[in-house]
Amino acid sequence: MARTGAAAHPAAHDSTPLVARVFAALCDGRFHSGEQLARSLGVSRSAIWKATGSLRELGATLHAVRNRGYRLAGAGEALDAARIRERLAQDVRHHVRSLEATWSTASSVLLERANPPSALSEVFLAEYQTAGRGRRGRAWQASPGGAICLSLSWTFREVPRDLGALSLVIGVCALRALRELGVVGAGLKWPNDLLLGERKLGGVLIELRAESAGPACVVIGIGLNVALGTALLQRISETGMAATDLRSAGLAQASRNSVAAALVSACLRGLRAFEREGLTPFIAEWQAADALRGRPVDVSAADGIAHGLARGVDVHGALLLETPQGVRRFIAGDVTVRPG
Repeated sequence: MARTGAAAHPAAHDSTPLVARVFAALCDGRFHSGEQLARSLGVSRSAIWKATGSLRELGATLHAVRNRGYRLAGAGEALDAARIRERLAQDVRHHVRSLEATWSTASSVLLERANPPSALSEVFLAEYQTAGRGRRGRAWQASPGGAICLSLSWTFREVPRDLGALSLVIGVCALRALRELGVVGAGLKWPNDLLLGERKLGGVLIELRAESAGPACVVIGIGLNVALGTALLQRISETGMAATDLRSAGLAQASRNSVAAALVSACLRGLRAFEREGLTPFIAEWQAADALRGRPVDVSAADGIAHGLARGVDVHGALLLETPQGVRRFIAGDVTVRPG
């Protein structure tokens, strides 16, 4: 779709896949006939038919009605790099070296690039990811237009002392962005999940590229469900995960460009504070949003499964688990809440 740096982004569509152009044309939620779409996009009716089939295969819900055409259910707006940049908070805009929004990508695109200079960030968004994943290589599902698939790179001058807690920091930043958008009651599940009630709203993935001494580059991935639709939410639930989205939280007309801008703004502010002060400025907010505190949980770690009561996190972001043998500290692992 588009890339913006200091200059305006190009508007050419030559390299944009037809399926992406059809998706953008249908984002207004209205019916468009195949003939109208073909004429406006300069392609054949058959090409439009194939593109709409591709959208369905990717998980988009399309209504096709004789004599009316195609309509994208649950439509919103296509991601647009220029609009996102315009909506960034004024105090962080100069920290964004580049901001791109594209149709599809593998989730590792920023890891394949050189580190951005210190205090500058590169931001990359996609309508959907061909290799979207969460922690430990798990698949992450999102249909076109249904989620925010955001990657952000940042180079620290030197490795922060609390680097292992960065996923907690980004979780707090995401909650700040959601509150700014009017979402209340969201919580955090150690180490990297965003929740609404007991359902997953999104997640954070941190990947590090660092040398033994010197700068450290992190690529922060944020997946946030905006409007997945009933069918995809049901499909996710069949995998054993309860999911939700912003539309279910009451943001019926959530602008994905505004959501993306709020996330990027909050994260850049947070990264600057984290580089100066570590986890300290964030820990009280994290503890207030802790969805596990006081609950019976199982923690799966490298040395097996531990059972106990979650007791929050320590000053370095490690999970504290009260067990019959005493309090244990975990810096990594998967947590499952036990029934009852």
